[in-house]
Amino acid sequence: MTNSISFTVPGDPKALKRHRTTKSGHNYDPSAGDKADFMDKALRYRPDAPWEGPIRLTIICYFLRPKSHYKTGRKAGSIKQNVPCFHYQKPDLSNILKFIEDAFNSIFWRDDAQICDSHVIKQWSTTPKIEIHMEKIV
Repeated sequence: MTNSISFTVPGDPKALKRHRTTKSGHNYDPSAGDKADFMDKALRYRPDAPWEGPIRLTIICYFLRPKSHYKTGRKAGSIKQNVPCFHYQKPDLSNILKFIEDAFNSIFWRDDAQICDSHVIKQWSTTPKIEIHMEKIV
């Protein structure tokens, strides 16, 4: 039995969207499609059974740098010196965390209330992806 799991999910980090209600009164989850795509890429790393007990979760979100971060002309393709390292735009860090917590419920852990320590970083990269590290706290 392992006490930690680390893996990378390729693609743009997504935020949890609020549940919606239609005019006819039906509730739906607008993030359902994004969660399904995310889980398709993450399921192979799941534990044999959902974890019990306290969990520490570390997430590093890498967002694709915009064209304005790159030099032009002879130095095209290299990153400008004064561009930020950290991504401080939408989506909100807390909504990305909620998206992952919600998607992993009953699969990686019994309930997201078990997460008692989390650290999330948003930064720019040439490749969009999410690095996830979770460990049981004993």
